[in-house]
Amino acid sequence: MSTNKHAFIRYKILDKCFSNPGRKYFIEDLIAECEKTLIERDPSSNGISRRQILQDISFMESKEGWSIDLGRYRDGKKVYYRYTDPSFSINNMPLNDVEVNQLKSALDILSQFKGMPQFEWIQELLTKLQQNITLKKSNNVIIEFSNNEYLKGIEHLGPLYNSILYKRTLKISYKPFISDSPLTIIIHPYYLKQYNNRWFLFGYNNETQKHNWNLALDRIQSIEEVDLVYVENTQINWSEYFDDIVGVTIPDNASVERVIFEVYGKTAFYLESKPIHGSQKSKWLNKETLLVELNVIPNIELEKVLLSFSGDIKVLAPNFLIDILKMKYDKSLSLIEQ
Repeated sequence: MSTNKHAFIRYKILDKCFSNPGRKYFIEDLIAECEKTLIERDPSSNGISRRQILQDISFMESKEGWSIDLGRYRDGKKVYYRYTDPSFSINNMPLNDVEVNQLKSALDILSQFKGMPQFEWIQELLTKLQQNITLKKSNNVIIEFSNNEYLKGIEHLGPLYNSILYKRTLKISYKPFISDSPLTIIIHPYYLKQYNNRWFLFGYNNETQKHNWNLALDRIQSIEEVDLVYVENTQINWSEYFDDIVGVTIPDNASVERVIFEVYGKTAFYLESKPIHGSQKSKWLNKETLLVELNVIPNIELEKVLLSFSGDIKVLAPNFLIDILKMKYDKSLSLIEQ
């Protein structure tokens, strides 16, 4: 790895040294700290020169860097380095010009993925990053987006994407909620979809012979490529597959239904401003009641959404959906009464 590729690692190490009031860091100590970390990351590293560290310090003090206020204190014939303000850290500073340019370069790379069905989420990510570059002008963050860096199963995204890209058949160890032990599933992966902060893999299942079999990534325990002929997807247009549903599940032999319900009070205003589905049509019957119509395939995700508004909603059609919801309401009530 070149020295430049290590630059930001060195800046972070130097920042940590400069902000440590409990130790005096002379130039030799700064070199040693950087070399220790870099060798751990890259055993082929040739070490860091005194000149390189001095150039790094000069950059950190410049306007192009972070304009750090670095003190140089004599201890005998030697000089040690420390921030004049012990609470200062470059981690608390807004993005500098170099970081912004690097981030913009990353955005240019990510932009190449726009339009790929497996990575529709890239467009949302690009928007967030671009807004962050524009809006984070000072130490005061004025916009924040929801992000779950601890999302279980997220580590499978890369391998699954590559399996789809290169058409590799997979053997997946999968533990459903209703099973005490994992299942082994042979799947030919086609598509990755995010819904409600969870990721799902869609593909052809050898056992069920279904092309729309889906697995939640947070239930996957292991992934292994197997030497089986990959079954191509010839049945499903993924760009249209989710048009008629809320969520990711399409029940067998299901069809689009007119789902009609009334919503009351504050929930009515909420649903008018945040539609459940793209097909949603609504009209006010009075100041407190909103009539809503959806043209969707009823599924478990729709049921959960409607149940989440319990007490403020009355489903009018279709009848079989009313029966399902009533059964679940009654079950919930019985559990409360126990």
